[in-house]
Amino acid sequence: MSGIYLHIPFCKQACHYCDFHFSTSMGLKEQTVQAIARELELRQNYLQGQPVHTIYFGGGTPSLLNQQELQLLLATIKQLFIVSEDAEITLEANPDDLTPAKLQELHAAGVNRLSIGLQSFHEPHLRMMNRAHSATESLQCVKDAQAVGFDNITVDLIYGVPAPDHSIWHRDLETLFSLKVPHVSCYGLTIEPDTAFGRWSKKGKFKPSEDEYTAQQFEILLQQMNRHGYIQYEISNFSLPGHESKHNSNYWRGVHYLGVGPSAHSFNGISRQYNVSHNKKYVDAIAQGQVPFELETLSLADQANDYLLTSLRTIWGCDLRKISKDYGYDFRSSYASYLQELQENELARIEEEVLYLTDKGKLLADQITLELFVE
Repeated sequence: MSGIYLHIPFCKQACHYCDFHFSTSMGLKEQTVQAIARELELRQNYLQGQPVHTIYFGGGTPSLLNQQELQLLLATIKQLFIVSEDAEITLEANPDDLTPAKLQELHAAGVNRLSIGLQSFHEPHLRMMNRAHSATESLQCVKDAQAVGFDNITVDLIYGVPAPDHSIWHRDLETLFSLKVPHVSCYGLTIEPDTAFGRWSKKGKFKPSEDEYTAQQFEILLQQMNRHGYIQYEISNFSLPGHESKHNSNYWRGVHYLGVGPSAHSFNGISRQYNVSHNKKYVDAIAQGQVPFELETLSLADQANDYLLTSLRTIWGCDLRKISKDYGYDFRSSYASYLQELQENELARIEEEVLYLTDKGKLLADQITLELFVE
């Protein structure tokens, strides 16, 4: 089992919170798509013949691909790799791109899962974040996708956006549940240095929400998701039973994946590769038959920490026996006092040698993970 991730590094405009690699200039778009197809050829042996069960178009804004570009990439993958008949094929999309005609194109091309970046149903918040779509489009595009035949839809929402109280967040959630989508990803607004919000915050022109306010919205989210039957199978991801993202679930379970395109990452269990985050350098290198990447070979400690970092975020938890068997660390003994402290403070529980974070612990997931990292 393996997956393929394709990074499409183009956007209509820059969202004020985003620090992913992208360009708002479309000048190299066609060349970049051709280069991604060529990279797939150059790296067809990376997965060592493992069947591909998931294909994920991320970005950037993959919904900016035209029909020919999308078909080229999918056809190249199917030609070079063993793709399972029931492969999950996800494409991230912005609401303003999802016209009924575009949705028909995507459906016909074989995309069977849409990831729609709504972020909010509140117009002032969308303007604050510099999103290209309106609140009306947030609502309508999901209905249009369902009408075309997409029944596997996930939407993104952002919480912790500065506001006087939680009423906007409550309304966003009410609107979300009315759409009856089977999967939702929710992320707290983070202020990264190299973003508009980050620069404005440094100059005192933007005041982020207090941590307590954001934590309160996360708690509201957990309550409402539970009330509507959604399972929190990863800290930021919720689904109705049986609708977990296969692609992302594989990331968290350590399944190998090939990442192609500028800034894409790959993982094969013992190393990670990081493609250059520069469109022209990427295109030029691929034209010379070279993939421009940095390689990080993972020590046993790195592998153990990777497992800790990903598994603790999920409903499946961290198997302490695996850390001992696969990575050679007697975790139970080395961290006995801290594990006991976590349980006494109701931040975690251990059942059959599997460590799980509680809802309270999930608020401190990054801090807890760092404390547990092996050296």
